[in-house]
Amino acid sequence: MYENLFKSPLHRVFLYGTLKRGEPNHELVRDTANGYAKFLGIGKTVNKYPLIIGTRFNIPFLLHKPGFGHQVLGEVYDVDSKMLEKMDQLEEHPTFYTRIEDDVLLAPDKPDFNFDQGISCATRAHIYFLPKFKSSLLEKPMYQSYSNEGNHGLKVNFVAPWPFVTSAAKRQGSAIEYLRKLINP
Repeated sequence: MYENLFKSPLHRVFLYGTLKRGEPNHELVRDTANGYAKFLGIGKTVNKYPLIIGTRFNIPFLLHKPGFGHQVLGEVYDVDSKMLEKMDQLEEHPTFYTRIEDDVLLAPDKPDFNFDQGISCATRAHIYFLPKFKSSLLEKPMYQSYSNEGNHGLKVNFVAPWPFVTSAAKRQGSAIEYLRKLINP
């Protein structure tokens, strides 16, 4: 099951959207056929970023505009290279999202944990950002955390195809191209 674990370096990732536990695309992380993933705890970006929900698909986007928005809450995982590659496929890295290493605070997964009062440690993690976007996206409501069941009422209606990149999906290609046109300047 984890035969490649010791053959591959581990990569730390910060997940803020549909890949988190309980969210529509978390199956990618849970499925050991995609590689190894170990949940480490909850995380919070050190820098502020705009986390928005956009397009008719209600997709959470973390815009790469440091210092704007909120310190974003998410989950921190250590993953092997195979899992990182699957995440890159889902996020269309580097052509759609860009995976950038940044500072996050890591804390235990406790329901009542407060980053302002509790003890956390700083770490570096890969984060998937939308690097190019229309300035109008900065006018959308910005969130500190994302949940598909959130009080914003905007449920994602675009779930990754399984397997992620199939020949049929490549032929269609319409969803990603549509998203690019909507959000890129």
